[in-house]
Amino acid sequence: MRDATGSLVTCGETPREFRRAQGIAVPTGKVKWFDTDRGFGFIAADDGTEVFLHASALPAGIGTPKPGTRVDFGVADGRRGPQALAVKLLDPVPSVATVQRKPADDMAVIVEDLIKVLDRVGNDLRRGRRPEKSRAEQVATLLRAVADDLEA
Repeated sequence: MRDATGSLVTCGETPREFRRAQGIAVPTGKVKWFDTDRGFGFIAADDGTEVFLHASALPAGIGTPKPGTRVDFGVADGRRGPQALAVKLLDPVPSVATVQRKPADDMAVIVEDLIKVLDRVGNDLRRGRRPEKSRAEQVATLLRAVADDLEA
């Protein structure tokens, strides 16, 4: 949109937001695959075309987009066909803690096993026997690991 002097006016919007506000379609699709080592992959656009995705088109701080992640993007004609520009992830990126969190069913089994280990240690302590140093270190490491998993 231009003002009376012919200057382009975007009202502080990004080009993507401006295009949406004007009713201009922004291509969308899903990441088909992405190879971090090679620095590229492909997007399966909603219109059925395959679009080349280079790592430089990804937002800052995004390492590897997962297959199936919804994206919108600009498109330019590359040497070998359409190439994505200024990719924006539409699906929220899960936090590191959420990605590393063990399923609740797995945690239940781990906690039950931990209880058995602690029962044995408790019974030995009631009899006046402290665990050997190596065994005490194993139990302490196990306790810390379970605590970290519970906090994740």
